[in-house]
Amino acid sequence: MTYPALVQRIEIDGQPVTAGSLLWPALVTTGHFTAMQVRGGKVRGIGLHLARLDAATRELFGRELDGERVRGVVRHILRDDIDDASVRVYVHAPDGEPSLMVTVRPPVELPAGQEARAQSLMSVAYQRPFAHIKHLGGFGQARHGELARGAGFDDALLTGDGGRISEGAVTNIAFFDGTGIVWPDAPHLAGVTMQLLKACLPGAGLPTRHAPVTLADLPSYRAAFVTNSWGVCPVRRIDDVSYGIDEQLMTTVMDAYEQIPWDTI
Repeated sequence: MTYPALVQRIEIDGQPVTAGSLLWPALVTTGHFTAMQVRGGKVRGIGLHLARLDAATRELFGRELDGERVRGVVRHILRDDIDDASVRVYVHAPDGEPSLMVTVRPPVELPAGQEARAQSLMSVAYQRPFAHIKHLGGFGQARHGELARGAGFDDALLTGDGGRISEGAVTNIAFFDGTGIVWPDAPHLAGVTMQLLKACLPGAGLPTRHAPVTLADLPSYRAAFVTNSWGVCPVRRIDDVSYGIDEQLMTTVMDAYEQIPWDTI
């Protein structure tokens, strides 16, 4: 999987950044963000992104965050010259009021074939604190991801007591038991792609549910896949448990995903 390039463009509250305006976001990790892929000036699940930002802003800073304000700063940074991009909206509160930093990177395109995008995951004993928030300061998960890649895996799989699976380092993970999709119910971030798939997969004949999943349970599942803002990837291996790529499953999941509409920012 290819990771995003360096920032192309960055603004804070719709203004060009300065050394002074970057001091707070550079030095203070109290904040949160959302990450989205933009294509043709549109985003899948924009309402879920806005709801995530508002909920976390209320919880962390005791303030609401107007969705139209978020849309406005994203439109402003894209202007008329960027149609496709990876966009992040960060929320800080240096004076007690929400401040929005928006970054633009090149868009992320996953490989077209399922085999080429299949992931191998190394389980690690780590769970994100305040996992329901997409917060800043993710050193633990980032470091575990680096260690996993150094060991020959694509990324890390986060687990808690008793090997209870929660999420990937930068993904949600789902398991296929032959009849439906099981999402681990340990503390995790409700990713936007996960939420979109949970809503549409039952209509494609794949009921979904949350339930405990442990490392000991892995051999009982037929297949697995991970999701994030980049899309959906099959899982080919977790530790020493291998999964074949279930072409029928992935076709159903990908067809459902591709039918999710793109929302105007």
